[in-house]
Amino acid sequence: MNKGKKLYEGKAKIIYETNEKGLVIQHFKDDATAFNNLKKASVEGKGVLNNRISEHILVSLAQCGIKTHLIKRLNMREQLIKYAEILPIEFIVRNIATGSLSKRLGIADGTVLEKPLFEYCYKDDALGDPLIAKEHIYAFGWAKEEEINEIDKMTFRINDLLQGIFRGVGIKLVDFKLEYGKVWNKESEKFEIVLADEISPDTCRLWDIESEKKLDKDRFRKDLGNIIQAYQEVARRLGIMPEETNISEVNFNKTTSIKFKKK
Repeated sequence: MNKGKKLYEGKAKIIYETNEKGLVIQHFKDDATAFNNLKKASVEGKGVLNNRISEHILVSLAQCGIKTHLIKRLNMREQLIKYAEILPIEFIVRNIATGSLSKRLGIADGTVLEKPLFEYCYKDDALGDPLIAKEHIYAFGWAKEEEINEIDKMTFRINDLLQGIFRGVGIKLVDFKLEYGKVWNKESEKFEIVLADEISPDTCRLWDIESEKKLDKDRFRKDLGNIIQAYQEVARRLGIMPEETNISEVNFNKTTSIKFKKK
């Protein structure tokens, strides 16, 4: 497997071509961003943690029948994935009111919703990733109705599975965002929908069940500090990070390295 030229660079990841048709390499960066890229910093080790956490979660979802773009983790920062045509939509699931939902509608922060709330946003930083309706998706051809119906079912299933995964390690899944893409299936000779991007503390709001301590990117958004420690805590609870890992506090002026002990 040879890594070729850079195909795309986003806020948190870089995609490289490979010498195998239909496969690309996804590289996790240490960049931290918030508020549609208005706030930026580099947090050394974040990419390593997100790679490990996302791999663990996507493998768990695949074992439950969820189709994903993941083939395998290549190293501490990279994954081999299927090349997918990414839909320009963020699919957001909210189990507890916080963040933009609370601000938009005046809902008390921390309000547990009677049932999961599903939202769609158009992916465009310049526009602030605006909230959209299904009618916008169909009107502008961003996805077909049958594709959105399939994604809706997958997303609610993923929410159930993720809540179980995190609840089992003492974490509340407050909300999260997903991305989907279309990949070519050689056997069926047609495109199929797969879960793409990543699932990590960058894309989920995660609170400790008892203390409600934030274990996600809100620590960066709100200048709470201890970003790496929070991500490391999630990895440790999921059983994918040894207790001996050497991590020091990280601030925005100075970053420290993260070292994994070989098992």
